[in-house]
Amino acid sequence: MAILFALFTVLSTTLGGTLALKSHNRLHLTLGLSAGLILGLVSFDLLPEVFRINTATAMGVPLVMVAFVAGFVLLHLLERLSGAHEPLDGDEHEHGHAHTATGVLGAIAMAGHVFLDGVAIGVAFQLSKGVGLAVALAVIAHAFSDGLNTVSLLIHHGHWQNRAKWLLLLDAAARTSGAAFGTYVMFSDHWLGLYLAMFAGFLIYLATSHILPEAHSRHSSRVTLATTVAGIVIMFFVVSGTQSLG
Repeated sequence: MAILFALFTVLSTTLGGTLALKSHNRLHLTLGLSAGLILGLVSFDLLPEVFRINTATAMGVPLVMVAFVAGFVLLHLLERLSGAHEPLDGDEHEHGHAHTATGVLGAIAMAGHVFLDGVAIGVAFQLSKGVGLAVALAVIAHAFSDGLNTVSLLIHHGHWQNRAKWLLLLDAAARTSGAAFGTYVMFSDHWLGLYLAMFAGFLIYLATSHILPEAHSRHSSRVTLATTVAGIVIMFFVVSGTQSLG
């Protein structure tokens, strides 16, 4: 099941890229919704779950929160070093720094990032169907944002046709292999909790550093904010409804 949902995330990335080509007027609403879904997942499902399965502490601090912060900082450092996820507008982009997002380091960073997405889906399904479904939904939401931003960047540099095909193949291979790894390699609850806490840090970083700023840079409005709140509310009911499946 985890591998099937990993394939759905590939479709979501493709859909995001397709919409980047065809429409610019409503994308801020979809991005706002995606950010809300991710924030809701972390708040209502991932963090409560990791606190439940891992109660270890380090000098009095919950170890899962150390992993959470480490995930946030690690993704930030990887993106700064590789040049991935540079803003689509602004001085750095105009002076050529963002071109590395389609280069070797950017491709490696992307592969590692989406592989961890797949692992998270597989690991979450090890815990329960409810947690797995919630994580898969959040990954699908931010995969859409990845596709949107990657294609927008490639269009700007005139590299859409060939490089986009390779990036989609890389995306598919990394996500499905990650899901297979997370499904078939067994972890103790201790390590499951730490990994999901670290992944929660990844998600919060993506939502707050990329998706929300991008949504409001396109059309900063009360409607965009409303879609974010709607995403949080939707995830609240999704998590509530899937708890019975666990």
